Amino acid sequence: MKHEVYAILDESDKHNKLSKGFNIFLILLICLNVIAVCLETVESLASQYHLIFYYFEVFSVAVFSIEYILRVWTITENEKYKHPVSGRIKFIFTFSSLIDILAILPFYLPMFIPIDLRILRILRLIRLIRIFKMSRYLHATQLIARVIKAKKEELSISFFLVIFLMIVASAIMFYVEHEAQPDKFSSIPATMWWSVSALTSVGYGDMLPITVLGKTLASVISILGIGLVALPAGILASGFSDEMRKIHEQHKPVCPHCSKEI
Repeated sequence: MKHEVYAILDESDKHNKLSKGFNIFLILLICLNVIAVCLETVESLASQYHLIFYYFEVFSVAVFSIEYILRVWTITENEKYKHPVSGRIKFIFTFSSLIDILAILPFYLPMFIPIDLRILRILRLIRLIRIFKMSRYLHATQLIARVIKAKKEELSISFFLVIFLMIVASAIMFYVEHEAQPDKFSSIPATMWWSVSALTSVGYGDMLPITVLGKTLASVISILGIGLVALPAGILASGFSDEMRKIHEQHKPVCPHCSKEI
């Protein structure tokens, strides 16, 4: 029975119809949960359909709780977690398992700990974390995870360069504009808000250089920012291209007689 349940929960088994149907059901339930959390923030809908939202939440938590318990029970069928104790403990602390716990925690926590209204509202919004449960079932999210993992070194370097430029730009602009606008460019940390908006080409307009030197530096920094901020996008695009090529090569038809690609 444990093996059969694991086969249904195993999202990698694409040929199991029960597993496919169960995954589709969970994806739809997660989507409906995200919509429900968003609609609950509308006061008129929350007051009018309070019971519907509540019973839907109870149903969802029951399904997610049973799913989590079954995953912990059947995970020993996986060679990676085959030990009945240490294997289960190792699985519980995986990213996907922690997301499963966080998805149901906001419902159970108020039952055991007295919580004020403000914390309760935050817990209700934390339910949006259920959308991350979809990463287990959608091929696209798994592809994104593989790309980020493969390009983590290049991405780390590019993000470091962006942060470095942001700090340098903030320091220079602070010393240039502080005397002219002491209320806006009051410190280097305060100036970092300007550098973020300048480097990302957003330019909110709440902090603008007014001196000639400040405007000249802002122009140079903005141009440099366009290139540096676009760098992670190029790295990710390259990673996606590599992953798609690998997938294409894996699915190339092979001649049964000569073992060559057709």
